[in-house]
Amino acid sequence: MSSGYTYQAISKMIDHALLTPTLSTSDLETGIALALAYDVASVCIMPYAVPRCAELLSASTVKTSTVIGFPLGVNTTAVKRAEAEQAIADGCEELDMVVNLSKVISGDWDYVRQDIAAVIEVAHAAKQKVKVIFENCYLNETQKIRLCEICGQLDADWVKTSTGFGTSGATSEDLALMRQHTPEHVQVKAAGGIRDFETVVSVRELGVTRVGASRTKEILDACRLQLGMPRIDVADTGSDGY
Repeated sequence: MSSGYTYQAISKMIDHALLTPTLSTSDLETGIALALAYDVASVCIMPYAVPRCAELLSASTVKTSTVIGFPLGVNTTAVKRAEAEQAIADGCEELDMVVNLSKVISGDWDYVRQDIAAVIEVAHAAKQKVKVIFENCYLNETQKIRLCEICGQLDADWVKTSTGFGTSGATSEDLALMRQHTPEHVQVKAAGGIRDFETVVSVRELGVTRVGASRTKEILDACRLQLGMPRIDVADTGSDGY
């Protein structure tokens, strides 16, 4: 142990992202194998691949996660609800949903609340969890704070900075803001630009409990080196951009 953390404390922060649309079926299975070898928190995979991912992870502590209304957030609420229902039926345990940015920017907070609530209702009824993606790069501080308040009132499980497909990703300023304005029972996830072990440690110190990353191997190899642990010999898909 070093600096107050164990390997598992770091590995179980990571949602290994397999969301690049050009990843082949072989790439996805290689990515799932990597996530298993490194014992991460979850594999966040494209919705169509959820059944196979859940099958491969079934004997492990690594969860299956997927995305809802991704990456733009502008699907109708009915479609987001249907996506959530399908994902859970396919074996998904955590849903990363994108808010309707157009409605956030328009200040239509009743719509935004109902949109988020629809997915949380489906997930919580099935005893599964929801991470609400803000896509902070397009929002001002007032909008971010209002989303934090809504997510707290709706008992979202996490608030999340970004899809990884916007113009920028997680920033320390946004993470501090989200932690400050979100109730303690709602966790914070950083995504977009989380590319090295040092960044994971730094956001952890801000109160972040999950990070979305595609460079999982590099991050956790560095963690294991820091802790004096042997390297893990496993292939990587070479995915990037999250």
